[in-house]
Amino acid sequence: MASNAGLLQEKGLPCYNRRNEQIPSALDTMEMPTVITIDGPAGAGKSTLGELLARRLGYLYFDTGIMYRALTWAALQHHTDLHDSAAVATLAQNIDIRVYPPTIADGRQYTVFVGQEDITWKLREAAVEANVSITSRYPAVRAVMRERQRMIGQQGRVVMVGRDIGSVVMPDAPLKIYLVASLDERARRRTAELDARGRAVDYTQIHTEIAHRDELDRHVMQAAPDAIVIVSDDRTPEDIVEAVMQRIGA
Repeated sequence: MASNAGLLQEKGLPCYNRRNEQIPSALDTMEMPTVITIDGPAGAGKSTLGELLARRLGYLYFDTGIMYRALTWAALQHHTDLHDSAAVATLAQNIDIRVYPPTIADGRQYTVFVGQEDITWKLREAAVEANVSITSRYPAVRAVMRERQRMIGQQGRVVMVGRDIGSVVMPDAPLKIYLVASLDERARRRTAELDARGRAVDYTQIHTEIAHRDELDRHVMQAAPDAIVIVSDDRTPEDIVEAVMQRIGA
């Protein structure tokens, strides 16, 4: 799929394979993909890109990370020991997580229920943010969540965002994107996001937290061999969306 990078490069977006070799430019287009996966580290801009792209295509936007956040929130509510992998895996098997398109016009990208409770904004609480990498690293938990994610992806017409979607969950997806950004840029974006929500934050602390999360997430942070790797520093989400839309001929 080396040619998949063509129009992205024509737009000035650097694309590389897993050996960090720049993919040659090409101008051909591909058939409309029924599944698009977007992977990458925290703060790279996956959610924004995924939402915009899904909206343009009329596809379902599914950020798989919210399932782990919902599990983390539920574990905290149930006072489950987050370091007890068996207890967390049992909760993952039994928890009722439902994801819908936005049901309230309050800036949300989706609506998430655990049981009968709308926890959409609670997924961004500091306690969830600090512990989600713990609950998501257990193999038994990931096995449960991946199967649920795979079932959604197999329905088609979906943009799936996460960290191992193209490489593990949907390895046969016709279009895979791996979005990256420098640690400094990701910390800057996250600081600005939290500041916009009225939370007093320190850039240095955010920088340290993201670096720590990268270390915890190393086991799932890798691009699929046939993924298009896009560096998003100094690029707006709209620029990248336009390049992808042209690439798929939409």
